[in-house]
Amino acid sequence: MDNALLFDARARVLADLRARDHATPPAVSALEDAVSARSWWAGQWPEGAQYVAGLVAQDVQDALFESTGRWPLCVGCPDAPEHSLYIQPDLGGPDPHWVCEETGQTVADLGRLGEWRPF
Repeated sequence: MDNALLFDARARVLADLRARDHATPPAVSALEDAVSARSWWAGQWPEGAQYVAGLVAQDVQDALFESTGRWPLCVGCPDAPEHSLYIQPDLGGPDPHWVCEETGQTVADLGRLGEWRPF
């Protein structure tokens, strides 16, 4: 497994955690755990390297849901009940991006939530 892909996945998810003021110690620990687990996974399936970044994001999202709640929340649907963004495509790649759970609209590429503008 190319470590550059793991570092890229970590950097992209950390950027999104920071963009939503969620880069807390538990969130960063969840990120480190996800990167470690996906390192092993990618070593077992080298052809799956293109999916690593999106899968790390999904792993962090799942871990945070269990410990602190939904992340990242959609901030573009003011009249809808609280809801999350999720990674598309479902397997996490290639080219993972965040999609609104309610509207299905693409919000931002993974790692670019800080650049998001309301739709």
